[in-house]
Amino acid sequence: MQKYQKSLVWFRRDLRDYDHAAFYYALKNSAQVFCIFVFDKEILDQLQDKADRRVEFIWESLKELKSALQKQGGDLIVEYGLAKNIIVKHAKRLGVDAVLSNRDYEPSAVERDTDVAKNLAQFNIEFHQFKDQVLFEKDEVLTQQGKPYGVFTPYKNAHLKKLDDYFLQAYPVDRYIKHLAKHQAEPIPSLSKMGFKTTNLSQMNLPTGMSGALQLFEDFKERIQHYQETRNFPAVKGPSYLSVHLRFGTISIRHLARTAKNTGGAGAETWLNELIWRDFYFQILHHHPKVSSGRAYKTEFDALPFPNNKALFQAWCDGATGYPLVDAAMRQLNQTGYMHNRLRMVVASFLVKDLLVDWRWGEHYFAEKLIDFDLSANNGGWQWAASTGCDAQPWFRIFNPITQSEKFDGAGKFIRKYVPELTACSDKEIHAPWLITPLNQEMLNIQIGKTYPSPVIDHSTQRNLALSLYKNAEKPC
Repeated sequence: MQKYQKSLVWFRRDLRDYDHAAFYYALKNSAQVFCIFVFDKEILDQLQDKADRRVEFIWESLKELKSALQKQGGDLIVEYGLAKNIIVKHAKRLGVDAVLSNRDYEPSAVERDTDVAKNLAQFNIEFHQFKDQVLFEKDEVLTQQGKPYGVFTPYKNAHLKKLDDYFLQAYPVDRYIKHLAKHQAEPIPSLSKMGFKTTNLSQMNLPTGMSGALQLFEDFKERIQHYQETRNFPAVKGPSYLSVHLRFGTISIRHLARTAKNTGGAGAETWLNELIWRDFYFQILHHHPKVSSGRAYKTEFDALPFPNNKALFQAWCDGATGYPLVDAAMRQLNQTGYMHNRLRMVVASFLVKDLLVDWRWGEHYFAEKLIDFDLSANNGGWQWAASTGCDAQPWFRIFNPITQSEKFDGAGKFIRKYVPELTACSDKEIHAPWLITPLNQEMLNIQIGKTYPSPVIDHSTQRNLALSLYKNAEKPC
């Protein structure tokens, strides 16, 4: 016997119809299940650029999800407006007994969901949430003293020790799919109706939706054994390219982790390690919500006196610093919404410890540009690079942008793709083109300072300034 006559599943960061916790529990416990997604104005109104690839990615993924539900006789209600009002409105209209969703851990989402639960309760409608976008959440992985971890390696070891088949099993949605409510919903609101424009997403090699995620994963499985060796080289096809699909839940984290664990070997283990880093940052956000509001995890570094030169920050944003690998990475971000993970570390270190610009400026820029932007991972990555976060690199460790370039893009293939002004440079010259003699510049048809910027700073000078800035802030032991 079903617990509910009717229920409503609120899709958010989980745009798939399989291995989906809330959808499974709704179908299992209800005679009829309705499905809804809301383009939330409270989130969308904050986006300055109305040609936002994320909104288009969601739109395309919803189109596939809606079609998949229609093939099962159901449908997906898609609305544009204030989610906290729309969910209550449809719950009342449909006469449901409960609304079910998967949990979101960002403080603003937690606040919104608390409001929704209160408003639903006024009409005797239950609201239930489930773990779905992470392997372990909240207090599931704690130290022996019952405290959250602040260092990754012991967290990873505890995580792996607990990660058995039970936590990796899929939710068998198909078993109860017959309980999907038979109805027809309105078409998805167009991007233009919501005030957004189409982007270059369709020209990018990034398939959307559930099918796009599975296509990328099938391709990655052929390469996963080489992941450990290839993942740091931006000109090589090393990563899985699944970060945006994980962000919007067009693929199941359990499916990915289960495959990695069962595959074994150095490549799969290294990739699983990256998935655990993702969980780690989610639990940091849960236990230390202050990091979401621009606070440093390490309080002694909360108010570092960065000079914050606006011209230097703009040069960084534009990919015009005169350091080719940094510029190539920033141009990749601006043109595609994606940046290779190694390069995220390089450009973050460069902004904070070479240009001496507050890490929060970079965090905000990434939040606007990254198609796979996730608050917890983005904040974690920036605080790691700035040495202000948990288990961050020591403040005295400062990447040299030239040696990073020589090490990870030795032949300059990635640089040439995004900084075509330097195409004629030799593999050796391309990493520090300002060292090319004026005569050779003329022969290569390059003018440093005109056709390509001169370095905006001197690395060794700025390194010393960064060291003294951090040293003065550090508390005595």
